[in-house]
Amino acid sequence: MPIKHIHMLGICGTGMGSLAILLKELGYSVTGSDENIYPPMSDELKENEIAIFKGYSPDNLSQKPDIAIIGNVITKTNPEAKAVLSLNIPYLSMPQAVSKFLLKDKHSIVVTGTHGKTTTATLAAWLLQSASFDPGFLIGGIGKNLNTSAKISSLKYFVIEGDEYDTAFFDKGPKFLHYSPQSAILGPVEFDHADIYKDLDAIMASFEKLVKIIPANGLIAACADSSNVLKLIRHAKCRVITYGLSEKASYRAEFTKATEKGTDFVLASGSSRTPFCIPMWGDHNLQNAAGVLALLIELGVPPQKLATGLLKFEGVKRRQEIRGVTNGITIIDDFAHHPTAIKETVRAMRLKYPKSKIWAIFEPRSNTTKRNIFQNELAEALAASDSAIIAGVFHPEKIPEDLRLNPSLLAKTIVQAGKSAEYIADTGEIVEFLAKNAKNGDILLIMSNGGFDNIHEKLLRRLA
Repeated sequence: MPIKHIHMLGICGTGMGSLAILLKELGYSVTGSDENIYPPMSDELKENEIAIFKGYSPDNLSQKPDIAIIGNVITKTNPEAKAVLSLNIPYLSMPQAVSKFLLKDKHSIVVTGTHGKTTTATLAAWLLQSASFDPGFLIGGIGKNLNTSAKISSLKYFVIEGDEYDTAFFDKGPKFLHYSPQSAILGPVEFDHADIYKDLDAIMASFEKLVKIIPANGLIAACADSSNVLKLIRHAKCRVITYGLSEKASYRAEFTKATEKGTDFVLASGSSRTPFCIPMWGDHNLQNAAGVLALLIELGVPPQKLATGLLKFEGVKRRQEIRGVTNGITIIDDFAHHPTAIKETVRAMRLKYPKSKIWAIFEPRSNTTKRNIFQNELAEALAASDSAIIAGVFHPEKIPEDLRLNPSLLAKTIVQAGKSAEYIADTGEIVEFLAKNAKNGDILLIMSNGGFDNIHEKLLRRLA
């Protein structure tokens, strides 16, 4: 029976909402349900005339859709999910749906690794687009050049952010295994997602499965700066090229200089040395750029077109994004939450603002940083700033006390290392503290993988 009506449970998530819009564009009738219906995704769905039911209920299935797509926020006890099963409505996870509806007959470029997936995937999609290769894409963030997180295309390339998080309540394997990779950018791999992975070995096992499913005629661009990635590529049956800042990388990014406009560097490969400039700062962004350039050069994109596109790259919302400048104080929003990402983001701000005081304002919000697994590593990462402020743990009651991060101890550890730090649990109190202590020329770097109680707008209003 042909599929006409698709119903999506958990439709307002970034990936699910983007998929819904693409399915509507493909001609399907799309409806959905969610508990949390709020902008910007709710506005995008409304603009695309996609009906959303608030809350989960068997009544939302009264039209009996031809197929249901169940997001990974949905539990097996969800009343609507139970109704899907009892009514024998065929169902898919989001990654399965992506594979079925978007990736057929496409050259799938999967961008993965612990850090930098969204920026790297956005850069890959933008450079292909700016070089007139017109890719489709599905990414967990909105690229400023692309103005959207998802797009379909009649041409062959499809760029997708490959998440190692689990797929659905009925499929606990990682999402990226469903994306039929023909090519992959394999960024640095570390321990993360402590809520679903027991240890680093468990994470490595998932990535090993990904490496093994890339066909013999495929291609992996692997980060030579990550020892874990170098272990993983031993399992590849396809061709592998390496990239990074390391001497052993087959595509090596050699830093030239940081300027007000960005980072000048040379991409060295064999006897070839090609100059580039990226309007971003920090080793992690240099590393990401090297990975994208290496893969796309190997796929036949002319380096000169890549250089032109790279120079015009505007980045991704919530990645080193300037939210405003008030009385000479710059407020920057960043998604960093893992210790490595925090450390690299602070270093990037040092390069961009070498004469400014860098404040690191951190909310322990991810399922990993709410735990005490990285208690010491977070202290070291935040100590790279001039002054750190640690907010209260988001929903602390969800983590047992003996496993929970201690933000007060975190601040004390930083102070004992001779640096400045404060533990301030309440967002309003953080805003007042910064209003009294931040000075003209200071940089307020706000890091969280969530909304952080809208602290950015509160600071802009208060500082004004």
